[in-house]
Amino acid sequence: MSQSPSSRRTPAGAAVLREDVTAAIRTAVFEELAAVGYARMTIEGIARRAGVGKAAVYRRWRSKLPLVLDVVSEVAVQGMPVPATGSLLGDVRALLEVTARALGHPMASQIVPDLLAEAARNPEIAQALRAALRGVQQGIAQAVVGSAVERGELPADIDPDLALDLLAGPLYWRLAVFRSPAPAADLDALAAATVAALTAARRA
Repeated sequence: MSQSPSSRRTPAGAAVLREDVTAAIRTAVFEELAAVGYARMTIEGIARRAGVGKAAVYRRWRSKLPLVLDVVSEVAVQGMPVPATGSLLGDVRALLEVTARALGHPMASQIVPDLLAEAARNPEIAQALRAALRGVQQGIAQAVVGSAVERGELPADIDPDLALDLLAGPLYWRLAVFRSPAPAADLDALAAATVAALTAARRA
């Protein structure tokens, strides 16, 4: 006699990962990174801040590096939606707005430079961080460039990596390195300059 779905029990030993616990761990990772930095961050500290046992963390991630990269990648995806304003200038301006808001966040302003400093000292972290973040950003840049190509604003052979460098580089330099604000007027000017540079690359 078959059991009803409601009467079936989870097999012994099967891991049931509660979403609220996972969310608490992810939040704790960012708080720990901002408070102590990657080098001093420990699984014990994350678990304590999340209010869970170490085993709950290890059931989800084998060590702190994949944990940090997974969390950072997920936040990057959620925080950087692909814009669809109907024009290249509008899409670029929208991306700059979101990027400026993300880089200007007090927690991000502590975490991003710290992770990049660690990457400069540790090739494994550098490679993993590059793979985690570059893929997300490349996907967004390709979508923006692809839409511009379809509208005839850019040619089909335009390099999405060039667009990504122009979009991310200046804002990171200003917000993360010099810690200078980026008011709306400056974002407008930067968006216009980025579009002009991409358009010039089309003619080159």
